[in-house]
Amino acid sequence: MALLEIEDLRVEYRTLRGAVTALPGFSLTIGEGESVGLVGESGCGKTTLLMAMLRHLGPAGVITGGAIRFEGRDLAHASEADLAKVRGSRIAIVYQEPASALNPTMTIGAQLAEVPMQHQRLPRAAALARAAEVLADVHMPDPRAALSRYPHQLSGGQKQRVVIAMALLANPALLLLDEPTTGLDVTVEAAVIDLIGELRAKYRTALLYISHNLGLIARVADRVGVMYAGELVEEATAVEIFAAPRHPYTRGLLAAIPRPGASKETAALLPIPGTVPSLAHRPPGCGFAPRCAHFSPGLCDAGPVAMAGTEGHRVRCLRWAEVTAAPAPPSFHRAAPPTAALLESRDLCKIYRLPAGALKANDGLDFAALKGEVLAIVGESGSGKSTFARILTGLETATSGSLRFAGAEIANRTVHRRSAGEVAAIQMVFQNPDGTLNPSHAVGWALGRAVRKLGGLRDRAKIAARVEELLALVRLPASARHSRPRQLSGGQKQRIAIARAFAGQPEILVADEPVSALDVSVQAAVVNLLLAIQAERGSTMVLISHDLGLVRYLADHVVVMYLGRVMEAGPSAAIFAPPYHPYTEALLSAAPLPDPTHKPRRIRLEGEIPSPLNPPAGCRFASRCPRKLGTVCELTPPPLRETADGHLIFCHIPLERLRAVTPVFAPEMVEP
Repeated sequence: MALLEIEDLRVEYRTLRGAVTALPGFSLTIGEGESVGLVGESGCGKTTLLMAMLRHLGPAGVITGGAIRFEGRDLAHASEADLAKVRGSRIAIVYQEPASALNPTMTIGAQLAEVPMQHQRLPRAAALARAAEVLADVHMPDPRAALSRYPHQLSGGQKQRVVIAMALLANPALLLLDEPTTGLDVTVEAAVIDLIGELRAKYRTALLYISHNLGLIARVADRVGVMYAGELVEEATAVEIFAAPRHPYTRGLLAAIPRPGASKETAALLPIPGTVPSLAHRPPGCGFAPRCAHFSPGLCDAGPVAMAGTEGHRVRCLRWAEVTAAPAPPSFHRAAPPTAALLESRDLCKIYRLPAGALKANDGLDFAALKGEVLAIVGESGSGKSTFARILTGLETATSGSLRFAGAEIANRTVHRRSAGEVAAIQMVFQNPDGTLNPSHAVGWALGRAVRKLGGLRDRAKIAARVEELLALVRLPASARHSRPRQLSGGQKQRIAIARAFAGQPEILVADEPVSALDVSVQAAVVNLLLAIQAERGSTMVLISHDLGLVRYLADHVVVMYLGRVMEAGPSAAIFAPPYHPYTEALLSAAPLPDPTHKPRRIRLEGEIPSPLNPPAGCRFASRCPRKLGTVCELTPPPLRETADGHLIFCHIPLERLRAVTPVFAPEMVEP
């Protein structure tokens, strides 16, 4: 039965320059207990749709047409009193950032108890008891104790569980999830998704997921809708959307992400040209026409385009039956295979002296990066990845051990003690470019300053010429130098950050989650840009990421870290096929793939990561390991297991047994 029916919904924003249309006529139906995913780039109207459903559009937003029928009641024209009976009780929402949904001055119990006290009129004691029950449902460790904690005392995954519990306390019929796992570790993300699935089955709650993570949508959705410029341009089952997309925009989204089994040597990512049109300048006819390779003048721009196709697979395209798959993209080629080691870490340690004790953020790191290769470092939050990056870039010094760059020891020298050449040779691209660009200055000023500091140029004409070279390097016009950060898109700002990093011709580029906050099409463009620059300059990239799909696509070698130590290291192909370290196996099983037919073997890691102030005496992973042998894992540091191809695994389990483990991925998903 239909729980929610959105019919021809039209939403406008009233501005000083006139009204702009955000949703020109959106329609969608969700059945009881159904899970539906909505995907599309930023600016496509996904969040506007959620806010319209709850009538939280603000003073400028107005519903000017259509209906939102929920349980037979039209919310588009409901009174505030009727809406109060629906919001939070029958329709609940889980926001993207859990920290912004929790009051830092109130305990978790006080915030959760408000829901049943408000919507079910329960007394405080009964409300707290109900809150503890729901916290147990979301697998919160020690739910009774969690009630007395404040948000800052919880991990990111725990805060997200609290937000989900808050949404479920009133037993809603429809749960709206706006990027519910962005920023979470892959293991926490998998646990949250499994949890939502369990609760959906238990309470028969319908789900509407909003996300740009196509792998997540493939895992959780029964049916998928693709949004563009405020319209639904394609709708079908998840299997059909990913296996046989019809709309050129859907095809473009899928071509922009690493597919199972693909690598940089076999298939380039294909970004969609152009950007989503502004609300004030909507093109006539098909909204995607200006970016579409199949655009036909006089047809695609003649007038509004209606949905076509069968009832189970609808598409808003006049030429969908003629659209064919894009030709095979060119492969990535490097000038020469990596050979010499450019970076070597030997028994590297970083210890922070705290009042509570010594915290070993890095404990005996041993690995190397070859000139011209991509070395990926993966692991959950708290594994020590970013600490190593800070030591490498000179923001921190090591406590002991060695870190050699091009033969020179740099472990104990910060940027202030390194030569100008060494500083320029190791540069970093951060996850959030907004935090690295001065909003008060134009892009040209930021790049010019980097050229002076890192490139050693002093002549103004030469600096200006070098700035234009850097903008061309990252595929931006010379006119971009006059723009301020607020005038640029997220992808453009990340390109500026990359251009600045290359101002001094770096030999090592440290990329810390460089594309995690970007739309998939922009991700593809940035990844291609990094690969092109790397191939041209022969530079080495140290990639820090929790996106294992991106790691599998980009990396030549992979280092897996846990609680400050290396658990496994080796060539990328070896990491993604048995033998695995049990921790690597759990990470791989948790990674969402853009293939709804693939049902990976799920390995749920129980418990939280141990405190780095008191790590286990034996294997660091022993307290969460589903393959633990016994006390030997708890008390004795694991031995090194090494294969012929340089694959290293620190584990008590013999290699023969690790090789016999059932693969997480089918063989064709590991190597094409």
